[in-house]
Order: sequence, then structure tokens, then C-alpha cells
Amino acid sequence: MSNFRRNLIRFLVAGLSGTVLAGCQPFGPSRGDIDRASRIAPQQGSAAIEVIQVGPTTAPLLAAPAPWPAFADVLTGAQAVGTVVGVGDALEVTIWEAPPATLFGAPASDTRIGSPISTARPTSLPELVVGPDTTIGIPFAGAVPAAGRTLREIETEIVRRLRGRATAPQALVRVVRNATANVTVVGDVNQSTRLPLTPRGERLLDAIAQAGGVKAPVNLSTIQVTRGANTYRMALSDIIERNENNIVLARDDIVTALFQPYSFTVLGASGRNDEVRFEAFGITLAQALGRIGGLQDGRADPRGVFLFRLAPPAQPGGPLRPIIYSFDLKDPSVYFLAQQLRVEDRDLIYITNSPVAELQRFVGIISSTILPIATVGTVVR
Repeated sequence: MSNFRRNLIRFLVAGLSGTVLAGCQPFGPSRGDIDRASRIAPQQGSAAIEVIQVGPTTAPLLAAPAPWPAFADVLTGAQAVGTVVGVGDALEVTIWEAPPATLFGAPASDTRIGSPISTARPTSLPELVVGPDTTIGIPFAGAVPAAGRTLREIETEIVRRLRGRATAPQALVRVVRNATANVTVVGDVNQSTRLPLTPRGERLLDAIAQAGGVKAPVNLSTIQVTRGANTYRMALSDIIERNENNIVLARDDIVTALFQPYSFTVLGASGRNDEVRFEAFGITLAQALGRIGGLQDGRADPRGVFLFRLAPPAQPGGPLRPIIYSFDLKDPSVYFLAQQLRVEDRDLIYITNSPVAELQRFVGIISSTILPIATVGTVVR
């Protein structure tokens, strides 16, 4: 055989061998790579990876916390509108004087059996709007501070200023029109709305009902409440079942109805690789595996099912804790534990390839490569 033929065959063999080796590289980490992840030194500012081999001894660790705290724990303390007045609110002020009225005088009543007698009659002032200077103007009392005060405080201030001018004055203040305390309801509702709050103290379900209710079924809906810089979510079914989560709304709250906002991602040797949405009330790992079509027969490693999760920091302000739950589905008892572990939003499920499947894949590539090389050698000869 000439040197040209030998060099050509060597070139083809080297090129095809490189292709074979590249094609045999598995997607993602192997089971051994993941099991060794806990021994990797963490980078600065990050937490070490914790690998938990799921079994009977780790069952207490599988009770995953709720994705968000309950509204009853974090959104309390809102006062009913009308207790505190804001700029732009319209107020009605009514003043009484004891007879004989000297400042806000009223005509004497005729009893028809004697001389007329004076009685206390209310004097209602025209609608007063709290101006940009945060005050309202009251005759004989001047500019009375109103914004940021309760109705009782405004009444007390008016009486104090009129004392000595009016005869035993009394005052009553109520909110006629609320211009500053509103709640916005948007999202997957039948009619987005801006709901004015009243002294009755509207609650969360009141606002949702005012917006025509949610479009999706209750068990598939999540309610998000944004108050100031904080945002919290809860399943609508949990709000209905636990009345304490039907919180009193505060001014400028934003209520958003969401349809299936939670999802997990699945990669590896599963029925399908995808981002899968799930209901607000949550699902277990066993249910999640069923939704993705389970493990691929002949390819997946039942001992290499992993769930990746970024858990909350151990201390406030600390880094998120990366946790990998490892499941050996060859163990029948693990199936019961898979029904206990609840999948959280943004979890990742990864299924490794079986070593036998990798070997079969390698042999298949070799078989499909030998024939072209042998054919080239024959042609060259």
C-alpha cells in the first residue's frame, strides 16, 4: 500500500474517531458528578451545595415550606379607610351648639303652647376638600389640619378652636368622597378595576368580587398582593379556606390575579424536556414525573433522578442554599417519599442517562463508523 493510501486511511480514522468521542459525551452531569457536588468548595459569597440522598432517614427534610408566607402573617395592620384623612378627600363637617346658639345660630322652635324656645340644631358646612396644604377651612376656626389625622382628631381640633366662641360646641366629621385611598385590581379577572376604599374596611375577596371574580377555576388561581415595595402570593383556595388570609386592604395596594404562575423545569432522560406549569395548590415529585411522561425506557437511570432547588438563606441576608435531592427509584420505599416531597416554583428535575444506555450508544456509534472506514480502505486498495 502506498504512503498516500496509508495517510488517507489514518486521516479518516482520526477524524471519525474524534466524531465518535464527541458523540459519546453525555448531556449534563452524570450521577457520579452530582454525588460529588457536595465536596466542591463553594465560591466566595455562595453557599456549599448540599446533596441529600432521599431515604427513610431524610423523610423529615422533605416537608417543603410554602413558597410564600401566608397573608395573615405579613399583611396585617391595615386600617379601614376613613380613620385617616388624606389630601384630596372630601369631608362633611356638622357643628352643633347648645341653646341659645350664638355662633352658628338657628331659629327658635315654636311649640304652639307658649313662647318660642331655642333648641340645638346641626349646621352642616358645604363639602370641604382637603387641600394641598393638608387643611380644611372652618368658619371661626380657621385652617384646621386634616391630612394624616383621624376623623376623631379633626373633630377634637374643631371643638377646641370653637370653644369660647360657640356655646358648648360639638362637631362631627365624616368622609364624603375618598380620593386618595384606592386599590387596583388587575390580572386574570373579568374586569380590571380601581376600587375606592370605604370606612367599612374592604377585604381582599371584596376587591376580587368587585372585579367580577377570577376567570380561571379557583384551584388554579393565585392572588398576588403588592404593598409598598413588598409582594406576596397565595393560592386563592387557601385564602377562601382560611378566613384570616382575607386581609383588610390598605390604600394603594395592587391585587393581581394570576393563572398558574408556578413552574418547574425538567431535563435529561425524561419523557420530555420542558418547562411545566402547575397549579397554585402545588404538586408532588411523583405527580411531576407523571406529567412529563416519566423516565425514558432504555435510556434513563432510575437511580439518577435529582431535584435541584435554591432554598432560602439560613440567615437573613445570606446566600441562597443550593440543595440537590437524590432519588433511587430502584428502592420501592422511595416512591412513597416522592409522593411527600412537594415541588416548588423554579425547581429543576434532572434525570441522568443509564450507564448501559451510554454503552449501547457507544457501540452503536462504533458500529456505524467501522463500516465507512472499512469501505474507504477497500476503495483505496
